[in-house]
Amino acid sequence: MKLFFKDHLLLTILYGIQLVLTLLIYWLDGNVRITTALYSILLSSVIYVMYLFYRYTTHRSFYKKLSYPPESLNDVGDKKAETPLSSAFYEFERKRLQQYQQNIHQYKHRLDHHITFMNQWVHHMKTPLSVIHLMMERRDDREALAIQDEVDRLKKGLDLVLYTSRLGAFTYDFHVEMLELNEFIRKVTSSQKRLFIRNRVYPHIDIKKNTWITSDEKWLSFALTQLITNAVRYSSEGSKLFFTSYNEKDHIALEVRDEGIGIPKEDLSRVFDPYFTGENGRKFQESTGMGLYLVKQIGEKLHHNITITSKVEEGTTVRLLFQKAAH
Repeated sequence: MKLFFKDHLLLTILYGIQLVLTLLIYWLDGNVRITTALYSILLSSVIYVMYLFYRYTTHRSFYKKLSYPPESLNDVGDKKAETPLSSAFYEFERKRLQQYQQNIHQYKHRLDHHITFMNQWVHHMKTPLSVIHLMMERRDDREALAIQDEVDRLKKGLDLVLYTSRLGAFTYDFHVEMLELNEFIRKVTSSQKRLFIRNRVYPHIDIKKNTWITSDEKWLSFALTQLITNAVRYSSEGSKLFFTSYNEKDHIALEVRDEGIGIPKEDLSRVFDPYFTGENGRKFQESTGMGLYLVKQIGEKLHHNITITSKVEEGTTVRLLFQKAAH
């Protein structure tokens, strides 16, 4: 109704001006009688109001559609429109929607092709890196150890690209299974032993055996690797990285606590934002701002609640909440 009045406001004003001009012409000519003039005004106004009423009733659905945002892209309007204007408008919107969907399909096809290329490229790059790693294992000098460290960094960088690209197709690339938490954590920390040795940070696992959770091993391994990499990066030599678990109603809580530099209070609320590095990221140039973002996204898709607490110069604790598995 409000939009209808706005649309016809100028017409109403022009109609009023036309009435005044008509009466003024008759009055200046001297051939006007007040009763006849009032009757003509009344008759003309009734006809105008009837026109507005007809206009509103026939265009009501049209104005209603324009007054409220559509609930979906497919909600373009009534195909059986009552007036030529609304019918033409709905046809225009329908054709534009088709064109928009075609463009979206083309962009999606290009994006899927690009992601497929990236995944293939990452896998191709991992092969020579594995060969270099095997070649360097035969040597025990400082140069070989340094090369192995750089190969590990490259592998983690490629994994970051690979898992980021796969995140959009998560539902096609995950498998929920029961995991024994103590064994799983030991497996993940063992795969990162070079990182611990290089930085002289020591993992401390305090998880009871036969603690079973439900999750996806591959995605959870990647998420924990990101947490371990961050924790070790911001920890000093000789410090420890603690892995502890405890029961919380029908869930299992896992805490990953480091003794590092901590996160400033003003940065804590944004650590899960993509590309956010904060104050610590400016001190450590290797930070990408994607690690914790991916951890949070993976946690949400696996239905694992993830929270983080931290104190400057005391350390950071990341808490993951898992569904307890019946075993």
